[in-house]
Amino acid sequence: MLVVVANDLPPAVRGRMKLWFIEPRPNVFVSGVKDALAKKVIAYLHQYCPAESGLMIFQSISATPGYTITGLGDTRRKITELSGLPLVIEKQK
Repeated sequence: MLVVVANDLPPAVRGRMKLWFIEPRPNVFVSGVKDALAKKVIAYLHQYCPAESGLMIFQSISATPGYTITGLGDTRRKITELSGLPLVIEKQK
């Protein structure tokens, strides 16, 4: 499974994402794509999204803890690790 949360995506990238993902809310994409396609999608996002897109990508993996979290640009949230468990922290205002 792959979940992509963005602050703002370029229109061309957003349209392309709709090929493989459902968009339950604006700029939130969810899909059960296989690992090989997930890697290609992540590489595509890193190549075509500027830092202002603020991407946060959640990817399921077979190793513990079962997922990875990666970010690109200002995600408005902080990714941290606690005892080997990646977590997302809301930034204080």
